[in-house]
Amino acid sequence: MSVKNFVIAGAFRDVSLVSVAGGEIAVRRIESGGSKGARPSTLVFLHEGLGCIGMWKDFPDALAVATGCPALVYDRFGHGGSSPEVRDRDLGFFESEAREVLPALLSACGVEDAVLIGHSDGGTIALLHAGIAPVRGVVTEAAHVFVDEVSVAGMAAAKRAWREEGLQERLGRYHGDGTAAMFAAWSKMWSADWFFDWNIETSLPAITCPLLAIQGRDDEYGTEAQVSAIVKGVSGPVDSLIVPDCGHAPHIQAREVVLKRMTDFIRSLLD
Repeated sequence: MSVKNFVIAGAFRDVSLVSVAGGEIAVRRIESGGSKGARPSTLVFLHEGLGCIGMWKDFPDALAVATGCPALVYDRFGHGGSSPEVRDRDLGFFESEAREVLPALLSACGVEDAVLIGHSDGGTIALLHAGIAPVRGVVTEAAHVFVDEVSVAGMAAAKRAWREEGLQERLGRYHGDGTAAMFAAWSKMWSADWFFDWNIETSLPAITCPLLAIQGRDDEYGTEAQVSAIVKGVSGPVDSLIVPDCGHAPHIQAREVVLKRMTDFIRSLLD
């Protein structure tokens, strides 16, 4: 495992590179808060479609302290400090991340007992992984299980923001030279005609671990129907939280509410 000191603004300095099939993945390890005693599970953070380690800001640190659990935050290929993506995205993209990349990363990092915390696309990957591998629990924020009209409108707005509203520069602080390729891969998949019928609802019944599904009421990338489908589809115990006056990033836009709810959920898994 090598250490890479990032010069990208907003990124954390304590980031290591872990080699897995396909290249190197940037990871940040966070020790538990310690005040609550050693906990058995590692909180594994899976970022949104345009996200990375740095864009979580200090929320993983706060949740690690609140729960007493160590945490692992990582960049998917093509994001932040990880290696570029080596193949074009297709309908199997989320499945590949859940079945191949994430298991390889957890194994390389020695994580055997995980609570997955996935935001947006990361939530989708967390759901799919929980259906095929044992995890202690899952928290999703704004996860997608199908493409709805709000998703399509949100993508169009993101493209306008990229062209006209400085989104490229803002993302460039976190993704550096790979920013344009990362945005192109994400936007091409979510706006492709072949992706409109994408749906993973048939995979949800395989999820038997406890699950907490969170979404902002004003999410610009998905409707509350996404949470409803998750709640109805999984086989294990499930709870949900719709956060008022909140958009696509509840852990930032409603930090204290979300931090407390996640903390209570995770403590219930451990106690």
